[in-house]
Amino acid sequence: MNKQAENQHTADGQNTARGTLTSVACTYFVGADGGGTGTRVVLADAAGQELGRGSAGPSGLALGRDKAWQSILQATQQAFAVAGLVMPPLQDVAVGCGLAGVHNIHWTKEFVALNPGFGAVCAETDAYTTLLGALGGKPGAIIALGTGSVGEVLLANGQRREVGGWGFPVSDEASGAWLGMRAVNHLQRVLDGRAAANPFASAVLTHCGGDRDAVFAWLAQANQTRFAELAPLVIRFAAEVEVAHTVMQDAGKEVAIMAQALDPSAELPIALCGGLADAVAAYLPTELAGRVQKPQADSAAGAMILIQQHLQYK
Repeated sequence: MNKQAENQHTADGQNTARGTLTSVACTYFVGADGGGTGTRVVLADAAGQELGRGSAGPSGLALGRDKAWQSILQATQQAFAVAGLVMPPLQDVAVGCGLAGVHNIHWTKEFVALNPGFGAVCAETDAYTTLLGALGGKPGAIIALGTGSVGEVLLANGQRREVGGWGFPVSDEASGAWLGMRAVNHLQRVLDGRAAANPFASAVLTHCGGDRDAVFAWLAQANQTRFAELAPLVIRFAAEVEVAHTVMQDAGKEVAIMAQALDPSAELPIALCGGLADAVAAYLPTELAGRVQKPQADSAAGAMILIQQHLQYK
């Protein structure tokens, strides 16, 4: 099943591969947002009142489905502690999870099967829970810009569609890694004499070790995360160095292309999310800038909406 077909396959909501439910009525609800660098959870009571938050290590499914549960449990325990509550039996807790790696159906089935005892579990992509949080569970679109990037739309009829998010370096346009790769490419051109020296290139060179040999060594170890570490330099120098400014303008154009693919009619609300949202928003084409709104809440809150909807439809 290709990526587009898989997205359509799951468009009608949570299927049996992504959720389990016991007959126990749950007293508490947890929304978990997990990726390759960390996990954040929000804890609420049965009325939906937020009680506390917690965090732990990564829970992206690519790092191990059992490891994902360990991080979710640790963050949940912290959230109960922050709320001043004793951790109840897991069967009293329902958990919704927005996790990196859910696109892999086999990983997701394994993750759900390894449920350590939660009364109800539902797992979805972190892009979808970002959308639910950003728009309060209502139809619309989001474009998330962080280390990577992805866009997703939820239509009024319940259908969903995703654009981008194929992974760095072939995709993730306008992301931190994409900005960083453009920065290093410019540095290479400066070092070769194909482009004029400037403060931006000098700052990138310093970050990468200070000389040509160090840049080669840096590149030999570079991955998505390391490229993304250069994004702040692109943002910082965009106001004074033309090439950095151009990179940010190109990022804005890429966001506009994603927005057009998500909502060709330009009628749905669209939220720009993620750590780079504010920086890239300043470079959006005028026609898109007027439509974009700030997210109402984060992906952990979206995961809370996910589990609430999951139980409602059961």
